[in-house]
Amino acid sequence: QMQASGGGSVQTGGFLRLSCVASGRTNLAMGWYRQPPGQEREFVAAISWDPKDTYVGGAVRGRFVISRDVAKSTIYLQMNDLQFEDTAVYYCAASRGPLARFVGDYWGQGTLVTVSS
Repeated sequence: QMQASGGGSVQTGGFLRLSCVASGRTNLAMGWYRQPPGQEREFVAAISWDPKDTYVGGAVRGRFVISRDVAKSTIYLQMNDLQFEDTAVYYCAASRGPLARFVGDYWGQGTLVTVSS
């Protein structure tokens, strides 16, 4: 199971940090997807279980940072310089495969991020 938190409303240029606590099997690559209103779900970022490697999607690269606290079984998504197009429901996910082939095999509930001017 995974429990995401940290969403909210913020003005453009602001920041938020999302958290996702995992229970059960935690030695999996984990990451974030998002689904903007009326659009398909898209990949945001992922991190290996150890957590030596990360991959950040092009739309947020340079603004978002993913990290992991293994002892707390928690991943974080630090979102900086938020823009209107970052408005979405953000989902944490875990993958049975390696980071290079990250797909969402397990899902947490979403947390809503709303960015306004």
